[in-house]
Amino acid sequence: MTTYPLMLKPALKSSLWGGTRLIKEFGYSGKDIVAEAWVLSCRADGAAIIQNGALKGTALSDAIALWGNDALGKRAASSPQFPLLIKLIDARDKLSVQVHPDNDYALRVEGEPGKTEMWYVVDCNPGAELIYGFNRDLTKDEFRRHIENGSLLEVCNFVPVKKGDVFFIEAGTLHAIGGGILIAEVQQNSDITYRVYDYDRRDSSGNPRQLHIQKAVDVTNTSTPNHQKTLNTETIDGGTIKTLAQCEYFTCCLLTVNSAITINNLDSFCSLLNLEGECTLETENAKLILKKGSSIFLPAGMGAHITSTAKQPAKILYSYI
Repeated sequence: MTTYPLMLKPALKSSLWGGTRLIKEFGYSGKDIVAEAWVLSCRADGAAIIQNGALKGTALSDAIALWGNDALGKRAASSPQFPLLIKLIDARDKLSVQVHPDNDYALRVEGEPGKTEMWYVVDCNPGAELIYGFNRDLTKDEFRRHIENGSLLEVCNFVPVKKGDVFFIEAGTLHAIGGGILIAEVQQNSDITYRVYDYDRRDSSGNPRQLHIQKAVDVTNTSTPNHQKTLNTETIDGGTIKTLAQCEYFTCCLLTVNSAITINNLDSFCSLLNLEGECTLETENAKLILKKGSSIFLPAGMGAHITSTAKQPAKILYSYI
């Protein structure tokens, strides 16, 4: 079957800290509260569903199984599973303080890859902040003591945020999204989270949420976090491309489409998530309208021409392997 760009319907996840912005502003319907929209996902517990063309109504994983490795590109094809999970996260309330393991620990203990991720702040309330690592170097024993005696927040590094901020969350980095923040997250395809503090909240049954203290102590880097790297912005015909994060697991950029730009996607599939404005995406065999929240899987080797159709520029999260 001939490949074509896939418009994806995200899997929606509710949580006690979620809100309604993804429903009201991005048009994701089906739940009263949406904490996360998995806009690019091949996971069995939250698959993105194709909305257009011959494969309409099937899961993204079905298209990849049908099209084979050529649609993924060489690097992604060598991965034992689909390599990326991309989300929009609406944190009406603050999330738990948590950490993710690296590949070695996760594969040995959990049987799936670890989790390095990137956050792009799509929007936030005035005064919003998040936790990014520690405010001083700790030993593992000190870290455990702060967890067990309830004083963990005293050593957390609280960072004020604004729209457009970027945080690279390497595996082993303690972190937490604060209340009033809307984030786009690009990550390894893993859902392993070790929760270390949750503000004494209870679940819907009145039970305290599970903590994973020993595993968190095992995997957390207790040094202060590295400073954010300077981001590169390149001016191209019709707009700009800003590199947000680049690591062995993914590259993520922000495309600002002022008029029209062309991307040539040769060696890897890519994900295109429209965050602002409206635009059209054209390939040799398809033309799609991208509204706020539209998510596209573009097969490897397929170029695309993107044209802004609104007064304000379109802003697109562009991710690939």
